[in-house]
Amino acid sequence: VTMMGDGQVSMGSMMVKPNAKKIRRISSKNENAKDTIVGFAGSTADAFTLLERLEGKLDEYPGQLARSCVELAKGWRTDKYLRRLEASLLVADDTVSLELTGNGDVLESHDGVLGIGSGSAYAIAAARALKDIDDLSSEDVAKRSMEIASDMCVYTNKSFMIETMETVEEETKDETK
Repeated sequence: VTMMGDGQVSMGSMMVKPNAKKIRRISSKNENAKDTIVGFAGSTADAFTLLERLEGKLDEYPGQLARSCVELAKGWRTDKYLRRLEASLLVADDTVSLELTGNGDVLESHDGVLGIGSGSAYAIAAARALKDIDDLSSEDVAKRSMEIASDMCVYTNKSFMIETMETVEEETKDETK
């Protein structure tokens, strides 16, 4: 799993910060639970509110990322305060990658590519074109895709942050070689 984000924060047509940290690695309080990578787009304060709630759900349901995300999405849709939050999250562990939206969606990609934010359509299209090239790792695909997105989208800059995590599938393949 590779998650990558730019650092640009905009207010209308003005860039106010070029190096925001939009990707986080969450380590569970439960020593048996897996690490989780989270990325966000949208309102920063709203995203941090959701990130805090997600951490609580991950502690409540250790090792169950999908269930934690569904529980967060249910709360996001039904809570009067949370319902107004304007952010999207990408969440991944070593078995699944999910997109969470304020509409209550918890989406798993059909092809392993997800994206959120202003430049996501460009990055997703580029990643889908590049992902089947044998010589490219997921990190290479993410870097090239974000380069393309930042060249095309005025709200995406080249101040990239990246987090990677080996997936269960990759570990199993390595053991059989």
